This record gives sequence, structure tokens and C-alpha cells, in this order.
Amino acid sequence: MSTDKVSGEFAGRVAVVTGAAQGIGRGIAEELHARGAALLLLDRNAEGLAAATACLGQRGGSSVRSIVVDLANAAAIAGLAAQFAAKESKIDVLVNNAGIEFDLPLAEVTAEMYDRVIAVNQRAPFLLAQALAPLFPAEGGAIVNISSIHADHAFPNAIPYACSKAALVALTRNLALELAPRNIRVNAICPGYIESPMLDEWLNLAPDPQALAREVQALHPLGRVGRPCDIAAAVAFLAGPGSTWITGTHLVVDGGLTVRAHP
Repeated sequence: MSTDKVSGEFAGRVAVVTGAAQGIGRGIAEELHARGAALLLLDRNAEGLAAATACLGQRGGSSVRSIVVDLANAAAIAGLAAQFAAKESKIDVLVNNAGIEFDLPLAEVTAEMYDRVIAVNQRAPFLLAQALAPLFPAEGGAIVNISSIHADHAFPNAIPYACSKAALVALTRNLALELAPRNIRVNAICPGYIESPMLDEWLNLAPDPQALAREVQALHPLGRVGRPCDIAAAVAFLAGPGSTWITGTHLVVDGGLTVRAHP
């Protein structure tokens, strides 16, 4: 949760957050709940999702519910949408955060790996937006897609991930155009390095993870890697009342990493 005073600006609103079991997704869920939103949390990690749901539920306030789902499965998303339509009166915010990656060179990436990354990182946000848009109220709402600085910058061993995140930015722009008549705003956030299990996994592939962590930190003009709360605060802004004339754009939240020219 951000250190700013929480305003309750999401009271009475329902937010769906994917990939909410840990890392950035859990941080987003905590932030929106602290600001008054009722939550529907999605993740394939049943144990982590149960822990996140229980933790948030103990804090009181708006309701917190969760559903275990593999977002690579298009049929599961269709079933999920039908379940929502039967039980939910509305959805005000959709945060497409779930993401996976394989840190491998070109020669080692299989077609199955590539397809799964695209399915989770880009196809699932498309299917969820398509299925859940009818549940938004007449006054509209917001969709926030969590992309990455990989969408605009090349890094080694990241082809499937980078392609999926670039496609997610393109999806954001096109959804913004199509859903504007319904006053549903669609924006993306492009995080840099964020403290998370995904970052830990990547660091642990290095011969000296601590040395690599120090090297990564030094790349940031603001002197540190990001935290889930940094992304969560940006999501709250783009989904909240302070951004009602912002749609179809992507916001880079990376501690200044990509503004520096590298030799």
C-alpha cells in the first residue's frame, strides 16, 4: 500500500486483478483494497492466492474473493466470464497483470514455450477484456494492462516475453479506441525491474545473484529497483478519478532506467 493517505476513492467499485497471488499483482490488490475496492482475484497458484485472499480479508473493509484459473486456457476464461455474468452485477476495473517468461536464448525457445507466453501475457488480456466489457456499468470504468519496458527496449534472452508485452501495448491502444464509446478507458503500465518472485528467479540464474542485483540497482537513476507498491500506485491512478481523460497510452514506471543512454 502506498504511504499516501488512502482516500476510499474506490468504495463501491469492483476490481478484477489477475496474477494476484504474489509480487506486483498482490501489491495491486492490496492498494485497491486499501482504497475501498471489492476484489475478485485470479491466479493459477492456488496456495498463494488463498494466502493473499485470507490476508486481505483479515484487514476488513470491502469483500475479497478469488478464483483459481490458468489464463493460458481460453476455455477456462470463457467459463470464468460466464460465472462472472451469473454472479456479478458489475465490474468497474480490470487489471491484467498475470505474466510469465522464459529466460532463454533464441535456439532454446520451443514453439510451446512461445505460445504459452503469448497466451498468458497477451491473449488472456484480450479475452478477458472481450468477455468482461459487457459487465462494466453504463458510466464506464477502467482496464489497466501491465506490460513492461521490454515492449520498447530489447534485452538478451527475452524474445517471447518482449513480443508479448509489445503486443499488449498495441492491444491497449486498440481496446481504448473500441471501448471509448462505452467510457471504458484502457491504459498500460510498463514496469522496469521490480522486487518480485519473477525478478528473484532471473537473478538466481546468474553465477553471482547478489553481484547481479547490485549491478541492476546501479542502473537506476533513482538508486533502487522498484517495489510492487510503485506499480500499484500507478494502477490506482490510471483506474481512478484522477485520470478520466487518459486512455490508450502506456506509462513507463522504471525509476528512470530507460531514460539513460547506455554505451
